[in-house]
Amino acid sequence: MICRFITEHKARFGVVPICRVLSGHGCEIAPRTYYAHVARPLSKRALWDLVVTRVLAGYYEPDEHGRRRPESLYGSLKMWDHLRRQGIQGVPRCQVERLMRANGWQGVRRVKKVRTTIADPSASRPADLVERQFTVPAPNRLLVADFTYVRLACGSFVYTAFVIDAYAGRIVGWECSRSKQTAFVESAIRQAAAFRARQGHPLQGNTIHHSDAGSQYTSVHFGEQLLLAGMIPSIGSVGDAYDNALAETTIGLYKTEAVREDSPFRAGPLQGLRDVEQITADWVSWYNQARLMHRLGRRPPAEYEALYYANTSADQPVSHT
Repeated sequence: MICRFITEHKARFGVVPICRVLSGHGCEIAPRTYYAHVARPLSKRALWDLVVTRVLAGYYEPDEHGRRRPESLYGSLKMWDHLRRQGIQGVPRCQVERLMRANGWQGVRRVKKVRTTIADPSASRPADLVERQFTVPAPNRLLVADFTYVRLACGSFVYTAFVIDAYAGRIVGWECSRSKQTAFVESAIRQAAAFRARQGHPLQGNTIHHSDAGSQYTSVHFGEQLLLAGMIPSIGSVGDAYDNALAETTIGLYKTEAVREDSPFRAGPLQGLRDVEQITADWVSWYNQARLMHRLGRRPPAEYEALYYANTSADQPVSHT
């Protein structure tokens, strides 16, 4: 600590004067002791700290273009897991925590979501088929949906709708629009159905589609589109965020990780619909393919789904002809 103090102040006062003052106050240190400390090779721990700090800086510090990598959103626990998944072994969690704290690096924290959907009291609503039970044994059993707003630099809004599979939290459909009319949430569910069909796992007509009681999700036309896409409608209670908690959580992550001003997915102010579509596409891709999720054993949603299908295929009997 004394040598660090001298190093921090020697440019202003000089080594010898600092040592003289410290010794006069009962903190004995000779200039030669300080110079011997400076000349001493770094310990193995200090060298390893330098290496890990350099690796962490590659995530948390901006590059030459002022952009940070998406993993800069991680706190120490997820960053520790991320390093291990990248093959960087021998880095204990406490070291990641210590170095992040020493350099002022930290993950993002979610902000409170502003409610955007408004219920239509005159609309008939489907029953709540979920009852806050968002844990399902397989993909395509339950899809949850909601939308949020994104404020542009000019002060107007763009709206983003999501459809999320409850099994692994994978985003299977999304749409951005300047209007929050029913058509844009319908587009998101059509994307979800088409995506599952391209994967070879089409919806079979028994997939529950759950949302809040917003007027966009209670219209007759929307219900027809759900049936055509192979989904069964389900609506939570009015004004109760817990009845659509999984969608609310995903939107909270979107606002915190993709939309906020210092997001690594943004290159500057959001000027229009195209900018919002770009950051949303980039974030959804990273979220599905790379973002570590605590509830999935710190695996990305796409990887967790792939493990399910791999295990399901392995359990199927082999047919002989």
